[in-house]
Amino acid sequence: MDLQEWASILQNTIEEHDIEDTWSIEFDSTIIPNHPARGWQQYISGAFARFMCSKCKRTWPSKRVLVVFHMRLLEDKGMVKVKRYRQECKKCVQSTMEEPRFKTENIEVLLEKLVVKILVKCYYKDAGENNNPFHLEGRSDGPHEAAHCEACKHGICRQVTTKET
Repeated sequence: MDLQEWASILQNTIEEHDIEDTWSIEFDSTIIPNHPARGWQQYISGAFARFMCSKCKRTWPSKRVLVVFHMRLLEDKGMVKVKRYRQECKKCVQSTMEEPRFKTENIEVLLEKLVVKILVKCYYKDAGENNNPFHLEGRSDGPHEAAHCEACKHGICRQVTTKET
């Protein structure tokens, strides 16, 4: 997953909302959901992404990919940390957890929803509701495979597509 793509989309979205502060973004697999560090705010969203097994190359879609954002604004500098929950192949024995692969359109939807939360939680502005849907690709109506979902294994998935906190 290309952090530069996420950073570019975040910057464009920040500018579209006329936010003048500088915001940066980083991936952080150590984030603990529902326990942001002091001074940090949290936003959790479900999203659509695809996965590919690094062993057998099998691919699968999931509309229940949990993404946790922690964000903070100090003076005129904002920071976003992102944890993207992984899934493992249900066909391979001892498969590894695979990173989600998001299409650009879905990163845009995710970060638009995030910026709306930043406006509310860091700037105390009502940005209105954002109901932009994720772009589904391929068949995604199968059951959620909780046994192969990292978020389920940590007890935070709860099979919801979006959680507001």
